[in-house]
Amino acid sequence: MVFSRALILAALPLLAVATAIQGRGGSPPASGNECCQTVTTASNPAAAGIIALLGIVVQDLNVGVGLNCSPITVIGNSGCSATTVTCTDNSHGELISLGCVPVTL
Repeated sequence: MVFSRALILAALPLLAVATAIQGRGGSPPASGNECCQTVTTASNPAAAGIIALLGIVVQDLNVGVGLNCSPITVIGNSGCSATTVTCTDNSHGELISLGCVPVTL
C-alpha cells in the first residue's frame, strides 16, 4: 500500500509535465541538433516510463532516446556540456526526443 502511494506521488510531476506539453498545441519543432542530458534507448526504464506516460508508440526498443534535451541554436561551439545529438522526432517537448544519434560538432 505504501509502495503504490509512493509510486503515484512520484509519477505526478511527470504527468504534470506531460499535460503541459500536450496542451501547448502548435506545430512540432523541426528535427535538428540538441543538447541532451541523457542519451539511452527506449528500453531503458527511465525512458520507457516517460514514453508510456506520454502515450508514445515506439516500434523499436533499441531506438536512441534523448532525455532533458534543449535545441542548439548556435553555429559552431554549441556550449553543450552534455551530449550533442540529432533526433528524428523532437515533437514531444524538451522532456524526450526520439531517433537520436550522437554527433560531433
